[in-house]
Amino acid sequence: MKKYLAEMIGTMVLVLMGCGVAVSLGCDPVNNIPAVVGTACAFGLAVVAMAYTIGGISGCHINPAITLGVFLSGRMSAKDCGMYIIFQVIGAFIGSAILYLLTSSTEGGAIAGTGANDLQLGVTAIGGLLAEIFFTCVFVLVVLGTTDAKKGAGNLAGLAIGLSLILVHLVCIRYTGTSVNPARSIAPAIFQGGTALSNLWIFIVGPFIGGAVAALIWKMIGSDEK
Repeated sequence: MKKYLAEMIGTMVLVLMGCGVAVSLGCDPVNNIPAVVGTACAFGLAVVAMAYTIGGISGCHINPAITLGVFLSGRMSAKDCGMYIIFQVIGAFIGSAILYLLTSSTEGGAIAGTGANDLQLGVTAIGGLLAEIFFTCVFVLVVLGTTDAKKGAGNLAGLAIGLSLILVHLVCIRYTGTSVNPARSIAPAIFQGGTALSNLWIFIVGPFIGGAVAALIWKMIGSDEK
């Protein structure tokens, strides 16, 4: 149970800090580039912080797409996979609820929003889906590679993963606001509603496909078989 609770807490922190910075800075991929950089760093730094906090307890997935990739790579059981995802979503809802409470309590709604993902200006549903697939694949591949027992980065894995998430955000925010994490998208969309909710399927389907493809790629290039 401790590892499930660790995933819940880690995902809560990721959503609260990452989405919180996006809302506080007014992240706009066209008109506010400094906020884009700040948001990207917030998500990456949150992952680094949690990796070194709960990594030794749960492995610090805090992302259903990563959990799926780890499961398909044969590193965890189906039961743990399902329980991880459930507690990650619960954690995301807690983080979003806290953020919603904070932003909705500001005078006149001066700071409003949940940092929900949505298609950005001029981006089609197919374009958004492809972006989420591609960038989730890259991110999960980094996770699988750096945490591999034999070929991984050891104690530096958390840093490498956090930096890669910053990089992914810097590229992908312009298209979808960057999800690469279904839990991170589900909770904020529920609180925000509107197109964020109607387009939510993109941020569930895309990351799961990307995570599965990353697991397949790692099996091909990371296997000891020649």
